[in-house]
Amino acid sequence: METLLFTWPAVAVQILIATFSICVWRRYLSPLADIPGPFVASFSRWWHVRRILIGDQNVQLVQLHAKHGHFVRIAHNEISVSHPDGIKQILLQPLWKAKWYELLQLPDYRYKAPMSTLDPRKKAERSRNLATGYTLSSLLKSEDAVSRTIEMLLGWLDKHAASGESMHLDKFFTYTAFDVVGEVVFSKQFGFLKEGEDIGNSISNSLALNAYAAVGGFFQPWNMIVANPFVTWLQVMPMGHLFNTTMIAINERERNPDARFDIAAHWFKMLKQHPERMVLRDIHAQATTSVGAGADTVSCGLQAFVYHMLRHPTAWGRVRAEIDAARREKGLCGDRIVAFDDAQQLPYLQACIKEALRVFGPVPMGLPRVAPPGGLTIGDRTFPAGTILSINPWVMHHSTEIWGPDAAKFKPDRWLSESITAVEKYWIPFGAGYNSCPGQNLTKIELSKILATLVRDYDIRQVDKEQEWKYKAYFTVVPHSWPCYIEKRKD
Repeated sequence: METLLFTWPAVAVQILIATFSICVWRRYLSPLADIPGPFVASFSRWWHVRRILIGDQNVQLVQLHAKHGHFVRIAHNEISVSHPDGIKQILLQPLWKAKWYELLQLPDYRYKAPMSTLDPRKKAERSRNLATGYTLSSLLKSEDAVSRTIEMLLGWLDKHAASGESMHLDKFFTYTAFDVVGEVVFSKQFGFLKEGEDIGNSISNSLALNAYAAVGGFFQPWNMIVANPFVTWLQVMPMGHLFNTTMIAINERERNPDARFDIAAHWFKMLKQHPERMVLRDIHAQATTSVGAGADTVSCGLQAFVYHMLRHPTAWGRVRAEIDAARREKGLCGDRIVAFDDAQQLPYLQACIKEALRVFGPVPMGLPRVAPPGGLTIGDRTFPAGTILSINPWVMHHSTEIWGPDAAKFKPDRWLSESITAVEKYWIPFGAGYNSCPGQNLTKIELSKILATLVRDYDIRQVDKEQEWKYKAYFTVVPHSWPCYIEKRKD
């Protein structure tokens, strides 16, 4: 016992010395030591994790790049990149993803979807097995079902308009997004719009998963403890609850004789044709990812459009005038829910949607990749192999170097300029290249149909027009707390 009492302090001192030495090396001797950034970030991940948990990582990164330039050190081994060549060199190249993405194996390490696959070759293989369900032509076969879901949202809008009560659009947009995912993937809504509430706290659990997903990937040993088959079975973590919700939907889908040839049908067809390339668990993994990630991004896009358009009423009036002209002159936009093809022929509406996603995109996290053997050169800087290099959509979308001095302003007309072609490649709300979001076509369908219909048929105003919304920038950004009054259009 005396020996133990004598040696434990010595061990503790050795650990402290080793920890201090590592921090000193990372801060002053690392090949990345000269890259500016927060002091704590130069030797640990703590600065980044703290900003994520506070919920303002997106704003902080925009400010840091404005201060320091193209390269900002956000952790001892990660550099945030805003150089114009960054997207081409990082996102459009077949680089390995950083290990952070393994957190997206939902609900545990047995379930590997394309998003959580690090090896670009294996990711491409998994994507090929699942991609047919996400094509625009396939999704448009479910447009009538999507329209019926949107009609349920309009029912709630009409109810609040008739009663004069304020409406929390953030909640109902999220209900709509979840139910649309249910329709296009499983041929059945989850039921949020029918009840007008968060059934079984599924959405609140999704928000908890949102926060966990943002930081859990940085602590893989801990993640292996909480993301394993036993914990999944217990359903004590948000990912277990999400998985259970998804599995119930899949099981009901397989028993549904009235199911359309939906996304799940595409996946089951591919499984039957190519059992050597995929297994049933691949479908379960991708379905869970689709439910978990698809709804939040759409809700953010819907809210970003309405929120910014309310602060620019002239833009709202221009979109309405554009729709009225399309109805009068071309016979478009006459259905109860505006058709996707019709909405695509409204250039100013599409400009406003794009601008809303630019100034307030749904993805606040960087998209981290690993520099390959031999290193990677961006601009005049070469980064050694193994360096994590990330492109943050918020940083790219707010770059004055790319978008001009008014980059922070909501200005839809920038998308109608002849010069927009030169910078459109920097618009990355859905990522870029072979790793871009597979569900972006569904997002575009929902945003176009819902927002065209809203502007055409309703007048919306905030209860307190001076009140700013609230949000946390975790894995995705989902604003809340900006109640509105709804009125049906009178003219």
